[in-house]
Amino acid sequence: MGSAASAADTLVDVRDVHYAIGGRPIFTGLDLNVRRGRITAIMGPSGTGKTTLLRLITAQISAQRGEVSVFGANLATQGSDAIYALRQRMGMLFQNGALLSDLNVFENVAFPVREHTDLPEVLLRKLVLTKLQAVGLRGAAELMPAELSGGMARRVALARAIVMDPELLIYDEPFVGLDPISLGVIQRLIKQMNQALGITSIVVSHDVKELAAIADDSYLLSGGRVAAAGVPAQLRASDSAAVRQFMTGSEEGPVAFHYPAPDYLAQLLAEA
Repeated sequence: MGSAASAADTLVDVRDVHYAIGGRPIFTGLDLNVRRGRITAIMGPSGTGKTTLLRLITAQISAQRGEVSVFGANLATQGSDAIYALRQRMGMLFQNGALLSDLNVFENVAFPVREHTDLPEVLLRKLVLTKLQAVGLRGAAELMPAELSGGMARRVALARAIVMDPELLIYDEPFVGLDPISLGVIQRLIKQMNQALGITSIVVSHDVKELAAIADDSYLLSGGRVAAAGVPAQLRASDSAAVRQFMTGSEEGPVAFHYPAPDYLAQLLAEA
């Protein structure tokens, strides 16, 4: 594949990105790309910058060094109007669903359409019901968020994320807090949405087993960079101790369980 074809195939390109918070490095030369039409998994232990990466991709924050390009546009060179237009081409499924508690299911899904378009009410209703049907919740259109289970709320949030037919769909920890049945439903929907709608998906999670079943490409973040990349099977076969520890869920390895602290016994005796 030539370089022009590779560029056309890349929807998100992160090159040599550096970012720190309060002097603490989060990224120290991060490189990764998200290919068009595929499901890309971003994994890593807590505190490795997974959510920070999503904020960079959606231009909520800017890289302190390096380049983040989305849809071929370098985000650092875009004005606020251009950033707003780019965001309209994205959908986001937030970790907690982030449904508007005072609106029913129908109006939660309709909200982005009402905000960004002047679609006639008849067409808006058909559009919203179509998206709710896609996630199996057309019959729940009149329910309020407080009446939904955790899995149902996540599916309503997914319907809202796809209602504007985004080119890029981002999932932030979509499996957290779900029972096995709801988790399986969300997992299947992510795969189906990607195939049926021809979109590109980024799934940020630490659920190795669930990601392995749906991801086309995977990145494991550690130490401010990509520690391993490839299909999930390649990550499991990695020679890196940090990668093996994460993929197997072992307590033994470079990622310590205890936060750095003074000697335990000395501290107890000093406070006696």
